[in-house]
Amino acid sequence: MNTKTFIKKYTMVIALVVVFIFFSMWTEGRLLYPQNLSNLLIQNAYVLVLACGMLMCILTGGNIDLSVGSTVCLVGAIAAQMLTKHNMDPLIVICLCLVFACLIGMWQGFWIGYIHIPPFICTLAGMFLFRGFGRAILDSKTIAIPQTEGSVGKRFLDIFASYIEVPGVDTADVKWSAFILGIIIAAALVVITVLNRIKKAKKGYKQASALSQFAKVIAIDFLVLAYTWKIAHYKGIPVMAIWVLAVVLIYAFITSKTAFGRYFYAVGGNEKATKLSGIDTKKVYFLAYTSMSLLAGLSGLLVAARVGSVNGDTGNSFEMDAIGSCFIGGASAYGGSGTVGGVVVGAILLGVINQGMSIKGLDNNWQYVVKGAVLLIAVIFDVVSNKKTGKAG
Repeated sequence: MNTKTFIKKYTMVIALVVVFIFFSMWTEGRLLYPQNLSNLLIQNAYVLVLACGMLMCILTGGNIDLSVGSTVCLVGAIAAQMLTKHNMDPLIVICLCLVFACLIGMWQGFWIGYIHIPPFICTLAGMFLFRGFGRAILDSKTIAIPQTEGSVGKRFLDIFASYIEVPGVDTADVKWSAFILGIIIAAALVVITVLNRIKKAKKGYKQASALSQFAKVIAIDFLVLAYTWKIAHYKGIPVMAIWVLAVVLIYAFITSKTAFGRYFYAVGGNEKATKLSGIDTKKVYFLAYTSMSLLAGLSGLLVAARVGSVNGDTGNSFEMDAIGSCFIGGASAYGGSGTVGGVVVGAILLGVINQGMSIKGLDNNWQYVVKGAVLLIAVIFDVVSNKKTGKAG
């Protein structure tokens, strides 16, 4: 792999490293404090979750879902009312909220997939509808989730917003379980890489050189160990990280290892050819938006637990963060290309920018300017690259 190819393939990873170093220096090292690194994940958990679902919509042809922020508000409002007014069991609340979110996605997926309503118009209508319903349920008030010990609210918060502590391993100063998990993940990545190389070699598949592949794994392992070492000196592993990791791994598996996942790429690449090959494109659209709303529902629960309350502005502009993460992470504005790994890089890049600017106390107006500029640059890069490869008209 020559330098030009390497830079093009890992543009956003290189950008993430550069941005992280810049903000670490600009904040005089405060970005590297264990608490700030832990918060970097927790505060951007909803972005990572939403971006995985948004990727599925974008793959179908650059389509987006504008209603996800409103769905976050609506689901959060329903959960808050169930917990405070009706004192319902947290597990029942979570299940009902996810089912309701799924129904919202099925509703939108039906109009988009089977009636052929343009996704932009359908989800724009949803954005107003669900925000209005959410505010009506909240009665235009802020509802705080009870945090008293033993209450259903506290149990709900523990499911999403607590930290894992292993008796006999973790101490008051260092949560060793976090670093041990980092070691396990690092070792697992090496083992998986070795097994994949052996499997491909047996089948005679072409693969990257061992040097480049293991160099990449070692770099990832170093980051994993460094991050887990840092959070081990704060509160350890946040439960929210487990939820996020589960979503990322599931969607990474679906998009890269299943035939069903490849249907989304096929529809975005050439919908007419995909239809002729026998794939039900209506079902692909239906499932893309059902999946998106399901993850929006989960994000609503995550946000409600992290903040501890829900109001009419909860989830405001979340759809923009999710869309921005996808495009910054390399998803094509034309659909048909993009990876979950790239989306994660895009979400973390946005998170680092937000965190760094907040720590430095940069005016909120300028924060919007910076985020807009980053998104524009990413999309311009995508469009220019596509023209070079003949994908754009």
